Amino acid sequence: MVNAGYETFAKVAKAKPEELSNILSEASSRLAHIVTDTWPKQAKLAADGKWDELKELQDRLDGGIEK
Repeated sequence: MVNAGYETFAKVAKAKPEELSNILSEASSRLAHIVTDTWPKQAKLAADGKWDELKELQDRLDGGIEK
């Protein structure tokens, strides 16, 4: 992600999930299956220092997909 210009949670928070998926796919075919739909939301919580809310969200996630 850093090589693609996403050095901070704030930058990831502004990204589109499809863009993040493309970055992973281009980096390695082994990463192409990773679901990035919630990455911007998670990154926003991290950037804002909302660690408890981030943990709650991650506890609800199933392979990157909200339950």
